[in-house]
Amino acid sequence: MVEHNMTPGSSHNYAREIWQKDKDHHLHPWQLFDSFHEEGAMVMDRAEGAWLYDIDGNRYLDSVGGLWCTNIGQGRSEMVEAVAEQMLKMTYASPFVDMTNAPAAELAAKLAELAPGDLNHVMFSCGGSTANDSAFRLIQYYQNCRGKRNKKHIIARDASYHGSTYVSMSIGGKKADHPPEFDYIRDTIHHISSPNYYRNGDGQSESQYLDFLVDELEQKIVELGADNVAAFFAEPILGAGGVVVPPDGYHQRTMEICKAHDVLYVSDEVVTAFGRLGHWFASKDVFGLQPDIITCAKGITSGYLPLGATIYSSHIHDVISEPGHGRYFSNGYTYSGHPVSCAAALKNIEIMERENLFEHVKDVGQYFEKKLQTLNDLEIVGEIRGVSLMQCVEFVADKSTKAVFPDHIDISKTISAIADKKGLLVRPIINLNVMSPPLIIDKQQIDFVVETLRESIEEATVQLKKEGHLS
Repeated sequence: MVEHNMTPGSSHNYAREIWQKDKDHHLHPWQLFDSFHEEGAMVMDRAEGAWLYDIDGNRYLDSVGGLWCTNIGQGRSEMVEAVAEQMLKMTYASPFVDMTNAPAAELAAKLAELAPGDLNHVMFSCGGSTANDSAFRLIQYYQNCRGKRNKKHIIARDASYHGSTYVSMSIGGKKADHPPEFDYIRDTIHHISSPNYYRNGDGQSESQYLDFLVDELEQKIVELGADNVAAFFAEPILGAGGVVVPPDGYHQRTMEICKAHDVLYVSDEVVTAFGRLGHWFASKDVFGLQPDIITCAKGITSGYLPLGATIYSSHIHDVISEPGHGRYFSNGYTYSGHPVSCAAALKNIEIMERENLFEHVKDVGQYFEKKLQTLNDLEIVGEIRGVSLMQCVEFVADKSTKAVFPDHIDISKTISAIADKKGLLVRPIINLNVMSPPLIIDKQQIDFVVETLRESIEEATVQLKKEGHLS
């Protein structure tokens, strides 16, 4: 329990003071200014396992897993001890040029061991955004080292999310993440269709839609000129873009297109790595894909400390490190390979291995999938999709037409707000509720998630009918 040194009766005043300070001074990621001005933020105070407690003592089952990241659960003493031990031994040393530290070296070797194929080299950063930003710079560097200075164009997908740095947000294709007040790279970054069969596949079989997606990628490469296209960025499963699982065979076939045109394949596993789908990495083990680069973060430390990694192939490394050119790689961060963050990642991986956590994920993940499917009978549930502990419920105003609710209704927030009051956190994204619970979640907790979500959807449906938004 966090100690606030409060006198009896002062807890409400303290909570209000924190809420006000945050409202007055803290700019949040994706802050909605109009509503925040009135409502402020929910102040979280402590956590245990899959549970969060707000500053007033209310308990919530965190089916969001923080932001796809609290994989081994919160409050684990051995994680705290590993971090504290490293802090006492050495908190920081410069990672630049020719200096390293033991946790960074050990973690780089471990990631090379766990990653598929010849992905044997690692660049550390501070999170998923910087991992993708670094991948972008690595790709430029690699193509220039090859003498392919025109190969600078990047292809990504609509509804994709790759981070919030200038580069990574430009690569991302979520329209809601591109408000007009921000600027983006427009000339060398291009977007093709999201592989969302539910929304985009009308009139086609799934295999026909797959053919369309693969042909679209190849046509875009041909249109731009293969000598101008550097890389294709793709999440194995689109995360913030709606937990979109591509048609079967999509990744293998798009990889073949990329190889045929000398285009690097970047698999953004910031969400899907470290057990989310029951494997260290989803690319090869789940989708049969051998990428040139994997980016990861989040579950690498289970959210205990910030860390990102860009894992790339020996082929790329052999080109950029070829002796005799006097080259140097001018990319990195003050906190690249931070010894404390790397120590946290090593302990996190050790716990996952020791507890055989991925077998648990495969069991409860299947259970979660089946339980969520029971919500299909609800009037406003259009589709339930996902794999294992990465799930999404999409809401529609009409099941037959798949018509969406008007934006001003904010259906996903309406439902999540009701769920909040019942002790369940789900992530609202326009017309979606997304869930990515800690990997340690058990079946009883999954039952609570599904039952509470059902109640919340039913209450929202009644409310919508009273307001005249549903007949």
